[in-house]
Amino acid sequence: MKTKTEAKRQAILQAAGEVFRELGFERASMSDIRARIGGSKSTLYSYFPSKEILFFEVMHNAKALELEAITGSLNPDAEDLQQELMRFGQNFLAVLYSPDAIAVRRLTIAQSQHFDIGKLSFERATVPIEKQVADFLKKAMKRGALRTADTKIAAIHLLSLLESELLQRVLLGVIESVRPEALSAAVRRAVDAFLNGYARR
Repeated sequence: MKTKTEAKRQAILQAAGEVFRELGFERASMSDIRARIGGSKSTLYSYFPSKEILFFEVMHNAKALELEAITGSLNPDAEDLQQELMRFGQNFLAVLYSPDAIAVRRLTIAQSQHFDIGKLSFERATVPIEKQVADFLKKAMKRGALRTADTKIAAIHLLSLLESELLQRVLLGVIESVRPEALSAAVRRAVDAFLNGYARR
């Protein structure tokens, strides 16, 4: 029964992804998605209580594996820690600043007061990434590449520094897209600032 339920859930996500891509979030409706998969609207809502949460799930699934691969590839034994952080930062921000990822973040902010989408986003996306980065930093500290510190706070500092220059401008539409050279420069400055605070003296 559980396998059948999961299969239905995945079928809904696939159909919703097709509808969102064809019509866009604003024009797409739960009725459009229900028509694509068949069945009743009550069944659809039993899996996903709102279009916003369904959209988040579709887009989260599309980016989750990509982000997990990037954070999972962090090598705490890398000979050049600065270059390792630079590589991570550029790959990480390239995903976060893709049009799809920005659309999800804007929607999450806009709908966080009306649905649990803000908490869902934090628990499903932010927390796992912070944990993976904290684990990486803990190993780097243990081998003496960084000074000993609270790894959770250090991870928050690193991730926040990486987005400090561009995030607000991208979310508000001041910058339509981030040029590769601008992203690289922002990452370099963020990594330098992080290492200034956390490198072993």
